[in-house]
Amino acid sequence: MVASTQPPSTGITAGFVGAVGNTPLIRLNALSALTGCEILGKAEFMNPGGSVKDRAALGILLEAEEQGLLQPGGTVVEGTAGNTGIGLTHLCNARGYKALIVIPDTQSAEKIGLLRSLGAEVRTVPAVPYRDPNNYVRLSGRIAEETSGAVWANQFDNLANRRAHYNSTGPEIWQQTGGRIDAWVAATGTGGTYAGVALYLKEQNPAVRCVLADPHGSALYSWATDGSLTSEGSSITEGIGNSRVTANLEGAPVDDAVRVADQQALATIYDLLWQEGLFLGGSVGINVAAAVETARRMGPGHTIVTVLCDSGDRYRSRLYDAAWLAGKGLQQPVRAA
Repeated sequence: MVASTQPPSTGITAGFVGAVGNTPLIRLNALSALTGCEILGKAEFMNPGGSVKDRAALGILLEAEEQGLLQPGGTVVEGTAGNTGIGLTHLCNARGYKALIVIPDTQSAEKIGLLRSLGAEVRTVPAVPYRDPNNYVRLSGRIAEETSGAVWANQFDNLANRRAHYNSTGPEIWQQTGGRIDAWVAATGTGGTYAGVALYLKEQNPAVRCVLADPHGSALYSWATDGSLTSEGSSITEGIGNSRVTANLEGAPVDDAVRVADQQALATIYDLLWQEGLFLGGSVGINVAAAVETARRMGPGHTIVTVLCDSGDRYRSRLYDAAWLAGKGLQQPVRAA
């Protein structure tokens, strides 16, 4: 990370880059009371680009610059479900690069529209499995190779991703909890957030329990519990879950895993809105529901940290729309009178 040129006491950051990270931990009061544990959410939606992916985007960009791979006026190419592309586009604007983003056409209109508003060249493609050569990740790698002056961010297998979290998110959580943390719970798509934090926390205290949260339709739950890469069902959640173990996830400690159904994740994000005033995205529902299940398994008196990845504003036409949910066979939660 690039340090601010201003003394820390001034509260002034060095532009967009200096504003990434140092997000607060938010105590989720209702769920803490319900479980008898301290359930804490890392408020990554408060990053300047609006999501946890700002950290990975910054880490990838800075390492590319340090290695001389990215020159002024160059292009950053990435295949993304949205948030990494958004963070990269902000950073490209701030540092004098162009952004070319490949995104599945199944992602929310809000994210695709935001990328275009930020000035990225956006190419929407059909959503196909990773084994297909036209999968958005693999296609973005080929486009980078064919584009003069381009760098492929490659967030899934570029270890700069997890290093960003090992160097920033993990230390922040350790410092904010005063080292009193019993479990780290997070879903994973690229593996960067989960793995980087888990690796750091285990170095500080091997007893910290690292729990992988996963939606249906992803193979990572089975990988974590029995070593197989098999999946069942499907999920509306964007940006998490995977059919393979990425380079970022390889070697990361996994002590337990929790699989969360879409309806449960929906109930969780609506409860966070109604009980905590937090308007958050779908992956947060997976994370927080898994944190609650981890609290149940561990028992009262433990401190459990998870990540509040992004805002619900990027999913208003989906997760917060009754008709869209009904079309997916899901019920919009109803607020108690």
